[in-house]
Amino acid sequence: MIRATWRKSAIGYSEETKATIRSLGFRKLNQSRELPDNPAVRGLLRRVRFLVHVEDEPWQRPARARHKMPRARSAKKHSRGR
Repeated sequence: MIRATWRKSAIGYSEETKATIRSLGFRKLNQSRELPDNPAVRGLLRRVRFLVHVEDEPWQRPARARHKMPRARSAKKHSRGR
């Protein structure tokens, strides 16, 4: 059995990433789950390794999420002086 904890929110990530979190059985942030140790579960955990902490592996919070794209502020709104 593998003990995994959901550590970082999936807000702002792709629908595939959110579906992977749901398929692992996580419902709430900081929830821990005992998952079977098989190649399918290990593959799912590898896909969301930046959001999930696995008990025997070191986890470091990413400095900046890899999948988020920085957005420029709208010039239209700020050019009007509001």
